[in-house]
Amino acid sequence: MDFVRRLYQRFESLVHELAKFGSIGAVAFVIDTGIYNLCLWLEWGPLTSKVVATTISATFAYVGNRFWTFRHRDQSGLRREYFLFFLLNGIALLFGMLTIGFTKYTLHLHDLLSLNIANIVGVGLGTLFRYWSYKKWVFLEATEPIPVELPETGVRQDR
Repeated sequence: MDFVRRLYQRFESLVHELAKFGSIGAVAFVIDTGIYNLCLWLEWGPLTSKVVATTISATFAYVGNRFWTFRHRDQSGLRREYFLFFLLNGIALLFGMLTIGFTKYTLHLHDLLSLNIANIVGVGLGTLFRYWSYKKWVFLEATEPIPVELPETGVRQDR
């Protein structure tokens, strides 16, 4: 049992970070899939639907990951992070576009189930790329420890 405790302590921050990333990702997945299917229902086409769905779900994911998952990491500027975040999401979008395009135009599967399975496969592949790339280029390691509590200001507040 001591081995398990030491192993957990060694990877505790990674486990928590992955749990938060997964939670944000799960909500973003629901947003993505819901909007993707809404756009398909509106007959926007599978690739256009994917771009619209990814843009909206990625915006949610940025806010969630910046202010919850990776809040302990340095903040290198909103413009820089937002630009890199969406650039990397654009690359990850290619995974979805390729799987959906392959399903529709190569396999000639046009039904809703096939397109949704292709979307799920693309989201899965894109998620692996996004987690790795966010840690590497967007949400950088903190150069100084970030305090858990705010420092005392010396100003007393009477109630």
